Amino acid sequence: MNNIIVFTDGGSRGNPGPAAVGIYMEDHAGKEITSIGKKIGNATNNVAEYSAIIEALDWLCKNKHKLEENTRIAFYLDSELAYSQLSGLYRVKNTTIRELVFKVRQKEAELNMQISYVHIPREKNKKADLLVNLALDNLL
Repeated sequence: MNNIIVFTDGGSRGNPGPAAVGIYMEDHAGKEITSIGKKIGNATNNVAEYSAIIEALDWLCKNKHKLEENTRIAFYLDSELAYSQLSGLYRVKNTTIRELVFKVRQKEAELNMQISYVHIPREKNKKADLLVNLALDNLL
């Protein structure tokens, strides 16, 4: 069985303000699969967090043909809100976030693999966080 760990992060300077996403994927042995850092325009921190998850799911859907059929995907998030909403612990009240959660669910269905969400401390999400900041600083 193949496992993929997806570290995602989103950030906004100003909240709302210039925002970016960071995604770092590795296989079960810790080998990098891909890393993505890109600006997404003006957004809030929460929108940026969800945008990172959607961007990662988009990448996985586009590269699904390269993945084993029984691949498990674990998303590691430092956003307690996104983790809690996607895990069903919190209701989604905000309409903008509700639309983003709907997009996440659509992408999950398209991917059709076992997906889990894990909340991690910010210190454990340094690679994705770095990609956010590099994108915001125009260094990517």
